[in-house]
Amino acid sequence: MLPGFIIDQIRQREEEERAKQPVPQIELPLPVPEGSKAPEREDESDRGVVIIDLLGR
Repeated sequence: MLPGFIIDQIRQREEEERAKQPVPQIELPLPVPEGSKAPEREDESDRGVVIIDLLGR
């Protein structure tokens, strides 16, 4: 069995290696509807609110 300080050193090295690796991200391909054009500026786009009722009341 290894002494506690060696186990701590191994754990610290593994955490450092994990911190160096980039976090994987998923990019979803979103279809663009035909005949629509993207807004030139973000503040010119139509904005709205979507309410999702998870409780079904």
